[in-house]
Amino acid sequence: MNRPDARGSLTYPETGATRHGPLPDGYHHLHHTVRIGRGRAAFEAAGAAVTEWGMHRGSGARVRATADRAEAGVGVQIAVGAGPLRLIAPCEVIWAVYEKDRTGFAYGTLTGHPECGEEAFTVDLHDDGSVWFTVLAFSRPAAWYTRLAGPLVPVAQRLYARWLGRTLRGIAAAAGRPAG
Repeated sequence: MNRPDARGSLTYPETGATRHGPLPDGYHHLHHTVRIGRGRAAFEAAGAAVTEWGMHRGSGARVRATADRAEAGVGVQIAVGAGPLRLIAPCEVIWAVYEKDRTGFAYGTLTGHPECGEEAFTVDLHDDGSVWFTVLAFSRPAAWYTRLAGPLVPVAQRLYARWLGRTLRGIAAAAGRPAG
């Protein structure tokens, strides 16, 4: 997989809609939220895993990025699968947030991505101490094989969002355990 140094073009005009809303019409919408832990340590560990690519790597995806941390303008390639069945998804970080009780980012699809749209990954620490992970996305097929897959693509996206949540739950749980 090549390093994502050469910048492609974003493949959709509604840049930033995952941050400010509403999600645009004409796309499949995904909104998945799951509780992943409790406390500041869990929040910080999960936030770092999201914004430093550990969540994706922990889920089994290969990640190449132009920076170690998500910031607007960073190029990212996510690859899943193996050999000729490897799917490579070039993206660019659209926005990132690093706040006291909210951490995350969104990336948008670049030319060559099998989908067209934007996906956000955020971790929130609520007042009651619970830590929540959210995936918010809008997308539509951009390649012949995603058009051919039709309704299977949104199902796969939901399954992947759940898998990312399980991955983060494990990271958050490990942060709350005493060393030793």
